[in-house]
Amino acid sequence: MIARIALVCALMLAAPAAQAERLVVSLSNARVAVTSNFVGENLVLFGTVQPDPGRDLLGAYDLVVTVTGPRETLRTRRKGRVLGIFVNVDSREFVRVPSYLAILTDRPVGEIAALAILRRLQVGMDNFILTQRVGADFADTVSDDPFRTAFVRLKRQQNLYSQSDKAVTFLTPTVFRASVPVPANAPTGLYGVDVKLFANGAMTARTTTTFAVTKAGVEQYVAEAAQDNGLLYGLATMSMALAIGWLASVAFRRD
Repeated sequence: MIARIALVCALMLAAPAAQAERLVVSLSNARVAVTSNFVGENLVLFGTVQPDPGRDLLGAYDLVVTVTGPRETLRTRRKGRVLGIFVNVDSREFVRVPSYLAILTDRPVGEIAALAILRRLQVGMDNFILTQRVGADFADTVSDDPFRTAFVRLKRQQNLYSQSDKAVTFLTPTVFRASVPVPANAPTGLYGVDVKLFANGAMTARTTTTFAVTKAGVEQYVAEAAQDNGLLYGLATMSMALAIGWLASVAFRRD
């Protein structure tokens, strides 16, 4: 009896695992070079789904692409009228939040999965965690919190936060493309791309990739000089400012 049980277990371990969906993705460019005339760029994310053989492919899949830039800590302030003068009356610190955030889908987020699943997987701008320092505590607040709302609004105005339900297109039931906007003011650093595949309201596959935004040309040389040789960079900048001021005084001198 024991021998039979051992044989069955061995056969189960040797049997191939049930095939499920699998994602394969690739970016059109893994490095975005920022120069003096950089006006922004649109990267293209291509991908394929290796489907579950038992699934009907017609309209089976939804895709969510979440792109996050380097983390940063920022403070937002709320102005109020005090004695007839508008001054800062309250503030809130956002701790290690993405400097850039783009959420790209093939249809409205609310149609992809149930709200509980969207919240757990941080799908959609309202469900993405933006940690705040509230007194001595660190927590995320509700989506309609005035500080969070103002923070997201300001980021949207700078083209650094965005959400589009038409940025992902399925070219075939298993082949897709997504347009990833990189604005002219995109912070330099490493960007993460998180791709989630949904079927019938449940996530069935997930994969990640990265790309980098870096300075190039004169901008890169100046940035490296400022970081690696701060004293010499400061002296050179001060000398240049003095020289330009002297030349201007000579050029516009009135005799």
